[in-house]
Amino acid sequence: MAPVTVHCVRHAQGFHNISVANHAMHDPMLTPLGEEQCKALQTKFSFMDRVDAVVASPMKRTVYTALHSFAPAIKDKRLKVIALPELQETSDLPCDTGSSVQDLESEFKGQPVDWSYLYTPSAKAWNSKLGKWSATASAVDDRARIAREWLHNRPEKEIVVVTHGGFLHYLIEDWMDTNKNGTGTGWANTEYRSYTFGSNPKSGRPVFVETPQSRARRMGDEKPLSRSEQTNLQRVESRQKAEEEKAYQKASGIQAKV
Repeated sequence: MAPVTVHCVRHAQGFHNISVANHAMHDPMLTPLGEEQCKALQTKFSFMDRVDAVVASPMKRTVYTALHSFAPAIKDKRLKVIALPELQETSDLPCDTGSSVQDLESEFKGQPVDWSYLYTPSAKAWNSKLGKWSATASAVDDRARIAREWLHNRPEKEIVVVTHGGFLHYLIEDWMDTNKNGTGTGWANTEYRSYTFGSNPKSGRPVFVETPQSRARRMGDEKPLSRSEQTNLQRVESRQKAEEEKAYQKASGIQAKV
């Protein structure tokens, strides 16, 4: 069986990326710069003709990034962007809280988007940020595991996944540069990295393994961290994330009252 390749992509610039105050915006759209970033990604992404599935977080900025950036593959192969709720961002700030399915269907009316996973029993209250959808590290960890297993079991061989900078660290289990330049993530807008699947030596569950070409493209000869080093780094970052969430909540609350 040919190996599955998953190209993970962080969304283009949204209005919430401009300032902390904009974290009070609910499910923000892409900025004009973000739309230009999508055009640039479409040009430089060298696997377009191989893509046979496009999956995205149901947030507006991720769906638009998928539609704009991978339009050639979507059009040529008559694909639909599959909205997968597990891929939503990690925090419960307004900017990271999804819209209702009805609002999304209205916003993207006539666009090739598959919303069916938002109607499944397991996705009930997907945008409530409660229970399995909460912003706790354990809940996000579980969502990332479910998403990995879902992707691993797909029949397609070349999959694009458009999601968020914070969630990507949980999805690929790589915790380097998680607060690069104060952004809360080591991923730039519209950055993509490519992975195949391996298995966790203890649990046997699927894990992402970055391709040598992808790693060389962004890191050169720098040695990757071991799995134990990544686990220790995750613990540190999870504690920092909790503190940052409190600070962001306070900042957004002040902005919302202005």
